[in-house]
Amino acid sequence: MGETDTDAADQYDAAISAEKLDEGKRGLWQRYRGLPRNVFAISLVSLLNDASSEIIYPLLPLFLAITLNASPAIIGTIEGAAESVSSLLKLFSGYFSDRRGKRKGMVVFGYALASFARPLLAFATTWYQVLAIRLTDRVGKGIRSAPRDAMIADAAAAEERGLAFGFHRAMDHAGAVIGPLLSFALLYFIAANYNQPVAGDYALVFLLASIPALAAVLVVTFVVRESGTHRAGADALLEKPRLSLRGFDGNFKRFLLIVALFTLSNSSDAFLLLRAREAGVSVATIPLLWAALHASKVISSLVGGDLSDRIGRKTLIASGWLLYAGVYLCFAFVSSVGMAWALFLIYGIYFGLAEGAEKALVADLVRPSERGTAYGLYNLAFGITVFPASLLMGALWSWRGAATAFIVSAGIGAVAALLLLSTINTRPLNDDRQLGVEG
Repeated sequence: MGETDTDAADQYDAAISAEKLDEGKRGLWQRYRGLPRNVFAISLVSLLNDASSEIIYPLLPLFLAITLNASPAIIGTIEGAAESVSSLLKLFSGYFSDRRGKRKGMVVFGYALASFARPLLAFATTWYQVLAIRLTDRVGKGIRSAPRDAMIADAAAAEERGLAFGFHRAMDHAGAVIGPLLSFALLYFIAANYNQPVAGDYALVFLLASIPALAAVLVVTFVVRESGTHRAGADALLEKPRLSLRGFDGNFKRFLLIVALFTLSNSSDAFLLLRAREAGVSVATIPLLWAALHASKVISSLVGGDLSDRIGRKTLIASGWLLYAGVYLCFAFVSSVGMAWALFLIYGIYFGLAEGAEKALVADLVRPSERGTAYGLYNLAFGITVFPASLLMGALWSWRGAATAFIVSAGIGAVAALLLLSTINTRPLNDDRQLGVEG
């Protein structure tokens, strides 16, 4: 905690050795072992925090629908509003982390706020209260996410950036495997009828979920190191970053627009859980289904991060988006428990292909000193349409049924993937602004 920005930056620069740059001669396991210490520490924090969050998340739409009598439209409103607030705050938190040249303090505060808010769900008796608690939780996510992603980009060399983000996403999803398994175990031992839990059962599970969240706060406070923004060479002579798109590359701006379009198809996963329930998946096994989804994410993220360094970000992202569209199209017609399980496992592959590659591409397209702002803008592009996406899904579901809602989302996702392939040029720029790889 006592390191200066310059000291931290020097340490990370020194880590980029000739040995690291010769990645083609090393196996995947050796490449992961060579990642910087901060990448491992931040990934552990995400694992713990997501374990806490995912104890709650697969139960929350059921708690809202069954215990609090909330409609699909209300559930969409809660989740869409929560994610929109989170995405909008990421813009400002990333920008201020660039301006200050320090990121860790905002990351610690963001995790601490979420850790405080989450157990309050145990005392919620109306969906309005759930909305307020979810908004507070997501405010914490909004404060921490862009500075945290910038810290990962600060730590990793350009040639291992996809690998670093892939590993972080894999650990985040590993937490989301552990969380639902704990959720299932807790319901099994706490509830008199674990297939039909009552309000008190949900409350106790929500309270116990605060334990790994507290552990995450302790790790980020005492183990994660301040990275500082990297302002080297000609880049250090530039003016301080501004909260605008001015000065950013045209590819980056087009990428943001396409991300916003794709996100319009990407409504809350709560709808997938409701659809699985309609297909016959029992309440008791919903957490197991959620854990299986995230196990698929873990494996595909570890492979996908490496692939984005080797074959290019754009190809991988577009492949993931097209897979997403195909899965949503199949969800329109899901009719059995087995089909629901299969679709959830395939859906997890989309995350492995796209999530880490998207974040690595953001770092490729901008100057190191603007990474926090760039991640904020990236999340803003997501946030502009994530709320309308859930509202659209909930409204179409209520108006024309689930099949229509999923078909529309699939169409939007496919269009976005085709636009990404045809309009984004990810070749390295011939100036000091570009550190990335060709995609």
